[in-house]
Amino acid sequence: MKMNIKNMIRHSVLAGLGAVAVTMVSCNPEPDESDLYTFTGETIASVIAQDNTLTAFNKILERVGYDKMMAAYGSYTCFAPINDGVSSYCDSLYNDKTCVIPHNGMTQPEGSTSEYNPSLDVMTKVEWLSDSLCLDIAKYHISNTYRDIVSMTGNGDVSTMLGYQFSYSSDTGKTVLEKKSTIVNSDNQTTNGLLHIIDQVIPRYTLFIGDVLDRNKDRYSIFAEAFRMTGLDKCVLQMSKMAPDGTDAFKYKQLYRNGLSGTPVFWPANGVGTEGTMTCKVRYTLFAEPDDVMRANGINDINDLIKYANDVYGNAPSWYDYMSENGITVSTGKDYTNRFNALNMFVAYHILYAGMSINWLVFEKGNPHYNYKPDADSYDYYETMLPHTMLKIWEPVSVGTGRNLYINRYIQNNTLTNELATQGTESIHAVERPGVLINRGASLTATNGYIHALNGMLVYDRMVPKGVLNERMRVNCTSLFPELINNFYRTWSSGDGNIPSGHDGGRMGIPAFYFDNAVFYNISDETKKKQSITDEICFNYNLHSYLRCYQSDQMQYWGKYDWAFRLPPVPTGVYEIRIPFAPMSYGSFMQYYIGNSSSITSMKPFGLPFDARIMGDDPRIGMTNALEEDDMGVASDIALHNRGYMRGPYSYYGGTGKESWTQEISGRYEWTPTTVRMVLGRIHLNQGEENWLRVKTLDPNAADAPVGLDYVELVPVSVLDNQELVEDWY
Repeated sequence: MKMNIKNMIRHSVLAGLGAVAVTMVSCNPEPDESDLYTFTGETIASVIAQDNTLTAFNKILERVGYDKMMAAYGSYTCFAPINDGVSSYCDSLYNDKTCVIPHNGMTQPEGSTSEYNPSLDVMTKVEWLSDSLCLDIAKYHISNTYRDIVSMTGNGDVSTMLGYQFSYSSDTGKTVLEKKSTIVNSDNQTTNGLLHIIDQVIPRYTLFIGDVLDRNKDRYSIFAEAFRMTGLDKCVLQMSKMAPDGTDAFKYKQLYRNGLSGTPVFWPANGVGTEGTMTCKVRYTLFAEPDDVMRANGINDINDLIKYANDVYGNAPSWYDYMSENGITVSTGKDYTNRFNALNMFVAYHILYAGMSINWLVFEKGNPHYNYKPDADSYDYYETMLPHTMLKIWEPVSVGTGRNLYINRYIQNNTLTNELATQGTESIHAVERPGVLINRGASLTATNGYIHALNGMLVYDRMVPKGVLNERMRVNCTSLFPELINNFYRTWSSGDGNIPSGHDGGRMGIPAFYFDNAVFYNISDETKKKQSITDEICFNYNLHSYLRCYQSDQMQYWGKYDWAFRLPPVPTGVYEIRIPFAPMSYGSFMQYYIGNSSSITSMKPFGLPFDARIMGDDPRIGMTNALEEDDMGVASDIALHNRGYMRGPYSYYGGTGKESWTQEISGRYEWTPTTVRMVLGRIHLNQGEENWLRVKTLDPNAADAPVGLDYVELVPVSVLDNQELVEDWY
């Protein structure tokens, strides 16, 4: 590659139920110790049983046997609502006029002659609850994660045993759950976890995304109408994924930390056992423009939106390569259910296959084990329901409060630089499009996903493939496998969960057939149908921890692996593809292949055989200390790249809080070879077809040899072959 040496820098890295007014009670984020329970040897169950303000919640736990769980060994966090909160929640269930099942399933207790009314005592109201309602309430108020009041500072989410999250906020000085329930007594320590006392039952959402939009038509009338007209509301009704045997139960077999040996890993659904099952929830994220945003763009009704969509997408095949490569034309007729009708395309680009709360759209500051450098931005790429398209969500630290989330923000020469050790001067990074700002304070929750309000119009126009995505794209493993997001595993940190001693709290086992975007070639069709995974392959997800990983997490597979995963649907072009790894003496020896389908017959070798056991300072890689070199690593980077390697990114830390390839010493950053990127090669990818990357072990006898999948980098050659600028360190 030709470069201007003067400007050359390193060419390497780098439902709505309970929707009533919020009543807040003051809660000190650092509670007075006199307010805490100090029972020696007490469990969560015994503390609840002795509190006469929690008798209704205690009865709910007893009804479904969860009082015994809260008396058993473990590490739980329980959010227990006081009696008045349970009483008002029962009233809201019974008087809900929008529920499909009358009174949400509340029925008169056997032998009772009293009609339901708000004046009944709370224990009688609990008798009106069905067992299924009691079970849902109990599981929604218990988390397997240890969440003290300090860990709930700011804004975030808590995963529950029901398989759903609820949000928290402490912006007002009080810790409020789902904008309604306030923690009034926190951090009550017990032998098996923490107990927080709350003033209201936490609202639980039972409506689907389309129904939530309809319920909020006063704000989203135009978008809600388009959502129904296109039929896309029916495309987001799925709640769980079917396993190969036709059930929703994915079978698992006990896995171990080191492949076939070592410490057993954690199974989040049914604890740890030799065999068992787990479900795979399906969720979605919907971005939506409120009516006031529509009106600000000259759209006052559905007809205006149809015209707007026709104008934006009418000539889409000229930049939307998927359409031109497959001979598809845009429809501007009245069949709005046609997937390539302009209105349908407009709405489809607003839907992601990964259901994320506002706090997890990117891996941002405040999340567990956040490991980005202070001047590094959080961002990620997600596939949308508009076929083979992606959008980028970006949280630039230098804009506003550093907490602003933008979709498809575009600046010139992003991921390129004209300086050493920086992302480049402002002069080369003019803002071409600020991006569509996501309104952090206006999100809605549905039973199968989230709705986030936008402050601008979101479209897939020419500037997205030609500008936004024309950069070094680093796609994290959780974006490659949205099942990790939809089941909230992405939000977990090492040690979370009710993990018995003697088991690995940093890794989670994954059934072989859990992911849509993965295939296994060494598992027979018969084995697949039975869902029995042999000892020949083990699949783990490493939870957030102090790892040498991009977002502090990674996928990991062991043993006699031969599998493939689908690459992100990038715009058509020639790309350099890179895979990161942390050199380890017990790593694996493998070969990559690439194909335009998941069929093994389409796969062709991609790059040379790759040995992850080679350490970074080995001459075959040739990592050096760039700060000791007169040109700050320019020449050594080129030499590294010629050998098929790159230094790890400068943007995130690794290990025990140290940088991935640097260590801070007296204010300086010294190079250390802790992460490396393997350059697989350059290849032409078409947006109009799928692209799969296969990886196969070349050492079938090394059953305990691991391979990590942290992220994939796809870099357009237009970025690499720039004659004036080079790729930044980040």
